[in-house]
Amino acid sequence: MSMAAVGLLAGMALGFAGYFGGFGAFLLVAALGAVGFVVGRFLEGDLEVGDFFRTRDRGDGRR
Repeated sequence: MSMAAVGLLAGMALGFAGYFGGFGAFLLVAALGAVGFVVGRFLEGDLEVGDFFRTRDRGDGRR
């Protein structure tokens, strides 16, 4: 499935949620879609858990 088709389906789902359920349902569908996207990328191997918990490099040699 192309990325354009995925975007179309996501937009339609958000549109239906916003129309029939209101703004709260719109936000819920958007948040769950984002979580599903991150989980999908994690399961495909594109993301690692450590990517979310990296420490910042201070630049002065200290950690």
